[in-house]
Amino acid sequence: MATIHNLGFPRIGAKRELKFALEAYWKGQSSLDVLKQVGQDLRRDNWALQANLDLAPVGDFAFYDQVLDMSFTLGNLPARVQDFHGDALDNYFRVARGRSAQSAEDHAQCCGGVAAGEMTKWFDTNYHYIVPEFTAETQFKLDATRLLAQLAEAKAQQVKAKPVIIGPVTYLAIGKSKDDSDRLALLPQLLQVYTELLETLVAQGVEWVQMDEPILVTELTAEWQHAFNLAYHQLKSCRIKLLLATYFGPLADNQYLAANLPVAGLHVDAIHARSEVVPLISMLPAHKVLSVGVINGRNIWKTDLNATLDWLEPIAERLGERLWLAPSCSLLHVPVDLDSEVKLDAEVKSWLAFAKQKLEELQVLATALSLGRAAVKVALAVNQVAIDARRASKRVHNPQVKAALETLTPQLGQRQSTYAQRAEKQAALLKLPKYPTTTIGSFPQTAEIRQARSQFKAGSLNLAGYEQAMKTEIERSVREQESLGLDVLVHGEAERNDMVEYFGEQLDGYAFSQFGWVQSYGSRCVKPPILFGDISRPQAMTVGWIKYAQSLTRKPMKGMLTGPVTILNWSFVRDDQPRAVSCYQLALAIREEVLDLEKAGIHVIQIDEAALREGLPLRKSQWKEYLQWAVESFRITANGVQDETQIHTHMCYSEFNDIIAAIADMDADVITIETSRSDMELLDAFDNFNYPNEIGPGVYDIHSPNIPTQQHIMQLMQKAAERIPAERLWVNPDCGLKTRQWAEVLPALTNMVAAAHTLRAA
Repeated sequence: MATIHNLGFPRIGAKRELKFALEAYWKGQSSLDVLKQVGQDLRRDNWALQANLDLAPVGDFAFYDQVLDMSFTLGNLPARVQDFHGDALDNYFRVARGRSAQSAEDHAQCCGGVAAGEMTKWFDTNYHYIVPEFTAETQFKLDATRLLAQLAEAKAQQVKAKPVIIGPVTYLAIGKSKDDSDRLALLPQLLQVYTELLETLVAQGVEWVQMDEPILVTELTAEWQHAFNLAYHQLKSCRIKLLLATYFGPLADNQYLAANLPVAGLHVDAIHARSEVVPLISMLPAHKVLSVGVINGRNIWKTDLNATLDWLEPIAERLGERLWLAPSCSLLHVPVDLDSEVKLDAEVKSWLAFAKQKLEELQVLATALSLGRAAVKVALAVNQVAIDARRASKRVHNPQVKAALETLTPQLGQRQSTYAQRAEKQAALLKLPKYPTTTIGSFPQTAEIRQARSQFKAGSLNLAGYEQAMKTEIERSVREQESLGLDVLVHGEAERNDMVEYFGEQLDGYAFSQFGWVQSYGSRCVKPPILFGDISRPQAMTVGWIKYAQSLTRKPMKGMLTGPVTILNWSFVRDDQPRAVSCYQLALAIREEVLDLEKAGIHVIQIDEAALREGLPLRKSQWKEYLQWAVESFRITANGVQDETQIHTHMCYSEFNDIIAAIADMDADVITIETSRSDMELLDAFDNFNYPNEIGPGVYDIHSPNIPTQQHIMQLMQKAAERIPAERLWVNPDCGLKTRQWAEVLPALTNMVAAAHTLRAA
């Protein structure tokens, strides 16, 4: 029988228990002991759900981020936190978010806020990790406390444990050198610590260790390919079996390298690279295990079990006990349990599988391979009914939407005039000062907002009462912005639960879960809408709220929309048609909203494309095709407006230097980007690229509770002005402010506006 295992499990809990425990501790409302107990309870529950596996992951649980966990395990702490002498978990939070709980900061002067670690996307997912920091002087020192503690818990629960750690080459590859030193020069020293870690696990009776090396699915230079050979030929001396785990894409030209590294097993993502499985069998040494990721760990659709068995059965015959089965990647990227969904549309629900259900699918496949399909004929029959029903559903296919796509022409994506011509007209209309100030869209989601939303959903507050409550919050946001002296205002998005879910709820072709939460970073969770069918917009979605906000002020009010690429990338997307087709459908729907906002007298419209970079294929050879349809989708959405209407877009926490030409091709009048955590390093792209339009480099890190000083903001803007003419610079935070509190937001924005005034005077 094939060995079944899992690469990782969602850590937040079915009801977001980790989120609430973290935030309670950070606010000083709970103790460190309570937080640690919640973590232990979640690990216990997660292992219970994986009890039928032959091997379950240990070490995949993190209080904030698994990459940050690895940095602490390796003793790779930034110099700014090395003198901390409190609990290690408080120091961990200081790196993650700039500070820990207030009570923890009070115990010594050294424990105040520090610069939070830079954050970026984990490959092509919406999960954010804390970027490891390196210098030529970096020293590594093993601290296996966290991993050994979780291993002891697993043993006590009789879990068949497989520790999970990030491999040494991927760890170096995803980090950043702070002094431009060669990261690979650190590899020999790093391998000494990995050797020590593996031998420590041997002493605990561990047989298998999962070594995550997803960097193998990217294009590697000869230098980095050599690093793999160097690393694993050194680690092969350890008395332990290594399962080298790759995921998120095909190995391509790294197939031979991966197959011949001296490890006991190799995991490949058969969702993205099924065609590689059979060739890999021929490349693998006769003793080596092949783990095949047969269940999609990134999406929530049921697996077609019969079709999977059709191609898997011959492989099982060839490999026998050397075949392992698993999801394609960690299940971190899907919700926990579909059984929690009692309000979800029944038909759509029948097509879905969350983390728990995916492991059940895995069990069915393994049983069928071992005992024959007859042993699981009922499960296979039920699965087939759901698969067939989805394919035939009229709710999935809308002939009118498909007909609209046939009318797409290049002209739909063209502005009437060049940027230079538009800029003159916009300046005359908006009359903005130099260094104009604005925010990215959202303001704090207060207790009053959440209470009104909860009461409205529960039926204890009627529609009129809910709308009045939201208008009260919108008015508060407008008055606060006028008091602060901001130049271009926003309505604050009080009525929006999430920047994607809000729009999905009003578009045909979407369905929504109640507990389908997925971790984005730390305590931040998102509930991606389920894009199951052809997309259309029945009616206006934002116009009423934005018109009301504009009626409260004479200053320009931004209409706030989420762009088609971001809605696509932050949804659970249908897998029965190309992603580009779904994106074009979204573009046409959001275009209608843009034009309605313009008709309502809104002269500044922001169309967020925070996830544009995220959808980029991991191999550069595939970038051109993606960027073509992604940029075209944005242009279709944005470019039907008059010259006087100023189009903004926003991008956050993504390395975009290598796609700056595509971003320029979007032809937005203003782009706003995250640059505060990277100390404006993201603006290096403008050293060699003459970006033609206006740009707002984020100067306020909204993911940290720390309040930026006026001096710090001015320093960041002065760095920006070295690359971009001052007359084309905006001053803004690096993202929306919904997760912050007014007590943090107001002083931070006060400093931001003051910095802009000083810059103008200079």
